[in-house]
Amino acid sequence: MKILLMGPPGAGKGSQSEKLVKDYELTNISTGEMFREAYRNNSPLGIEAMRYINKGELVSDEITNEIVRKRLLRSDAERCFLLDGYPRTVAQAEALDKMLEKMQSKLNAVINIVVDKQAILERMVGRRVCKSCGSTYHLSFKPPRVDGVCDSCGGELYQREDDQLDSVKNRLEIYETKTKPIIDYYSKRGILRNVDGMQSFDAVYKDIKQALGEVI
Repeated sequence: MKILLMGPPGAGKGSQSEKLVKDYELTNISTGEMFREAYRNNSPLGIEAMRYINKGELVSDEITNEIVRKRLLRSDAERCFLLDGYPRTVAQAEALDKMLEKMQSKLNAVINIVVDKQAILERMVGRRVCKSCGSTYHLSFKPPRVDGVCDSCGGELYQREDDQLDSVKNRLEIYETKTKPIIDYYSKRGILRNVDGMQSFDAVYKDIKQALGEVI
């Protein structure tokens, strides 16, 4: 099973990915996490990628494609994986097709989580992340027990630069112009399924499982 999970920033892809990975025993391939890990390791590629991300811009196709290509060649991605955050442009989607073709493989399903723009702004601007363990909270929907302190490890919570209002607005604009055309790209191939992301977490997950059953 090889799945792509799509949706605008703040659609809840990360939370849904975690549950899908656990329930279907998938390898989670998140470009955002790969970029951040490369940055923490002082990789030149990671440093360059974070310059784009912190401004709410897309990392260049060249950098992104190379990071994903290397990741797909690892043994844990041979049988099954879930892609989160890639591809984000039609050019990247075409590059992914070529990578998978060389691996004698292909995507089985593309799940697109659909969320209202105003709801996205509220979700992302209120998000806070633990500096120590990476746990995620929300000031309105999932607040920590103690303001600014992680429930899990006691680490300091902070707002990522790409979750600040101006950055979020920029990311949504980029999504509308560059990422949305991918929906048409996969729709024409018959593997795209839309899911209403304005529901509860459990309802969204139930619909994702149903959509996977239709395609796989």
